[in-house]
Amino acid sequence: MLISKAQITNYELRIIMIDWLYRYPPLYPGILLKRYKRFFADVQLVSGEVVTAHCPNTGPMTGVSTPGSAVQLSKSDNPNRKLAYTLELIQVHDNEPTWVGVNTALPNRVVKLALAQHLFPELGDYSQIKTEVVYGQDKKSRVDFWLTGIDILPIYLEVKNTTLAQKTLALFPDTETTRGQKHIRELMALLPLTRAVMFYFINRGDCTEFAPGDSTDPIYGKLLREAIALGLEVLPCRFDISPEGIRYLGLARLEI
Repeated sequence: MLISKAQITNYELRIIMIDWLYRYPPLYPGILLKRYKRFFADVQLVSGEVVTAHCPNTGPMTGVSTPGSAVQLSKSDNPNRKLAYTLELIQVHDNEPTWVGVNTALPNRVVKLALAQHLFPELGDYSQIKTEVVYGQDKKSRVDFWLTGIDILPIYLEVKNTTLAQKTLALFPDTETTRGQKHIRELMALLPLTRAVMFYFINRGDCTEFAPGDSTDPIYGKLLREAIALGLEVLPCRFDISPEGIRYLGLARLEI
């Protein structure tokens, strides 16, 4: 069940009552100078020092990698790391100043914490959570989460980090994704013997609606609509992102 705008507002009003799902380690503020070769970002710290940070995001980061943007970095104390800093957050100004999470390794960790708390009632009364479960016809794919319990159909849940936005509309993907297309096809093949769920982790708090990014990947949008017609469930989940941590805001309205 999708929630209304009024309910979304209620979620936002209740946010101070919700525990942090994830707390960031101490972060270091700076200004993005440039992002290059996908995995590198040059950042000027408030001290004036320029550092090269690891950028854990393989996508184009459309709309969220503008030079001059405020950023937040984490720092590893591992002496064997070539790059001590990691790019965690970028501030955008599409609607109002908003922090966007760009570390794509983080959403699955946050979702796992949320699943353990049964934070998503739409998923029902599962009692077991497994990660990276092999599935698909060729048994070469791994679904992010597999949920099961007594007297319920198994749930295959795939997580997609979502950062692209047009005003208050979150969009996925931000570029053509043959891998994402494959995931939809494989989830479709599981229906109706199991439940298949596409979980869009909206990694910014300024979006209240979600839609497939038809302009970036029309094939993905077409496949998603076909899959929904066959029973694929979509959870476009909104998260409030700040240098302190991550909180859950509730579901965005699905625009299909």
